[in-house]
Amino acid sequence: MHKEKVYRLAILTTHPIEFQVPLFRKIAQEKNIDLTVYFCWDFGVKESYDPGFGKSVLWDKSFLEGYRYEFLKNIHPWKTSSRFFGLINLGVISALSRKKHDAVLIMGWQVFTMWLALISSFIKGLPVFLRGESPLNQELLKSDFNKALKKIIFPSLFRFISTFFYISTENKKFYKYYSVPENKLVSLPYAVDNDRFFAKREKLIRKKPELRKKIGIDENAVVILFSGKLIDKKRPLDLLMAYELLQEKLKQSNAKPAILVFMGDGVLRERLEIYAKEKNLPVYFAGFVDQMEIENYYALADIYVQPSGLGDTAPMPLNEAMCFGLPIIVSDVIGTSKDRVSEGKNGFIFECGNFNQLSMFLYNLVVDSKMRKNFSLESIKLIEKTSYDEDINGILFALEKIGLMKKYRDNINYT
Repeated sequence: MHKEKVYRLAILTTHPIEFQVPLFRKIAQEKNIDLTVYFCWDFGVKESYDPGFGKSVLWDKSFLEGYRYEFLKNIHPWKTSSRFFGLINLGVISALSRKKHDAVLIMGWQVFTMWLALISSFIKGLPVFLRGESPLNQELLKSDFNKALKKIIFPSLFRFISTFFYISTENKKFYKYYSVPENKLVSLPYAVDNDRFFAKREKLIRKKPELRKKIGIDENAVVILFSGKLIDKKRPLDLLMAYELLQEKLKQSNAKPAILVFMGDGVLRERLEIYAKEKNLPVYFAGFVDQMEIENYYALADIYVQPSGLGDTAPMPLNEAMCFGLPIIVSDVIGTSKDRVSEGKNGFIFECGNFNQLSMFLYNLVVDSKMRKNFSLESIKLIEKTSYDEDINGILFALEKIGLMKKYRDNINYT
């Protein structure tokens, strides 16, 4: 009987990340993949200070269940994934050698360890899959010198990589801009655990009035939700100013009230609270919300807004909000905006920083309940297509491709 090929896959990532962990579990369950995940840092597994949230965070212990993993020793005294030399894990070289992996999937190139893994894999002849998230629309906003330098470096580096997993349309354009051929590109979108969020939506949607009452929100109001760190690149102040304009329009038209909810914490929170208080705006600040509690806020909301700017490439709350059937409004700078929004069908895309335009889109959705309902159904239909199953299929395709290439090379007759 023919035995199916089992591929030994290594994944290298910075630290346990909430939307990646369920994917790792899913990969580990795949019969054709023998998975080992290597983490450069134990951030969140042990209580760790997050400068974005401005507080220490500790993820659920279940983050490390359901898959094989190893924490690599980091020799940098001040560990961080936000600086290139913040993660230095020299042990990645031996880790990728000793278990004779068939391929390594490297999640980005933002830290030294990723580059060390890339170079050592190239030297050893270990096939490399690369999954970055850089969108072309943000790349084009960078300096000409920055782009020119990459035009020199990237094509030489990229030719050694077996497969590029792109997470969005703009990310695919980024790779093509730097001369990656089409036959090396495979779709691997950022996804969340859709099944979990769909199930939570079914359970919680009937409790909407109860969830609102719990935090003191009028059950008849239209709730606008933001989720994420209250930091500059997320541009929460843009949303607050758009909301201020919205309040004026609603008063003039005698429409039902709208409440803004900020789910998240960060360095801008105090500034936002002061502004809301000075302008007498009905805003609720939920603060940092644990992963197991965020669904309550999606369930009580009617509209989701992501006003982010440069640096926010693929915010995962968009996926989560869509799983809950929320209409979405996003800025045009976000790398996944065109993948998540079907304009005028499940949401709107506004010009980043243009809070007048954002306010107009908010008004349209707040006053039109039929539009919200139609957009809600479309959000669910769209997000069903972006799942971990699609990611698994992409990984298997890439693994089978390197298997075929190896078989072809092994069978070449050089006589």
